[in-house]
Amino acid sequence: MIEPWLVVLGLKMAIAAGIVVGCSVIAERSGPFLAAMIATLPISAGPVYVFLALEHDAAFIAGSALAGMATNLANGGFLLAYVPLAQRFGLAVSLGAALLAWSAIILLFRAGQPSFLLLLALTPPAFLLLHRLFRPYLEARPAVPPKRLWFAIPLRAAAIATVAGVASTVSARVGPAWSGVMAGVPIVLSSLIVILQPRIGGPASAAVIANAAIGFLGFGSALAVVHLAAPPLGSWPALALGLAVSIGWNLVLMDLARRRSAP
Repeated sequence: MIEPWLVVLGLKMAIAAGIVVGCSVIAERSGPFLAAMIATLPISAGPVYVFLALEHDAAFIAGSALAGMATNLANGGFLLAYVPLAQRFGLAVSLGAALLAWSAIILLFRAGQPSFLLLLALTPPAFLLLHRLFRPYLEARPAVPPKRLWFAIPLRAAAIATVAGVASTVSARVGPAWSGVMAGVPIVLSSLIVILQPRIGGPASAAVIANAAIGFLGFGSALAVVHLAAPPLGSWPALALGLAVSIGWNLVLMDLARRRSAP
């Protein structure tokens, strides 16, 4: 007989995988900017926070969002390592260095335990600076349209399902901080890189990742809203506000890009 908790866990993993796969397929068929705008929405972290909210109180969600702000800054380190390295090196070197940079920053933040105000103050200048540094890399395109690899969808589905399942299962033991870290693991970015770089080359793959810098500014702001709103309003209103901030920021960026490109 199958244990009920295994059924619930499997359902959570399947829902999370379905959301991420659907969104990332849309992203893969668009240009680098639109792909980055989709990739920086909470399509992987969002389901994890929903599952955490089903099992924990608002204080837990607020603590996870605070750790998520630090994790989001670690995503900046991921971008900073990957984008320049992908111009010259292959998948193993560029993605491996990016993941090492992300891990090092996570360990640094967990050791220092920065305050909310410090994380809030660091987020805008960090991602605005990255966006400026990445300007030479934003517009690269593949020379030939890539063909879809058979393992693309299963890879992304398995990756996010695993993260969602692990985060949901161990959250009570590891506490809100490490739950927030697990929710922010760069699964979507890593999956896109694994799938895109062998097919379209490092520069074109890096263009998608470089465009993500400005999107992560909105995601960091959304996590700040969740952290502040969860204790007084509750988990669900806070998560809804955070989602609105993230989507609204990316829509504004897309509108500005459309206006700049209009004749």
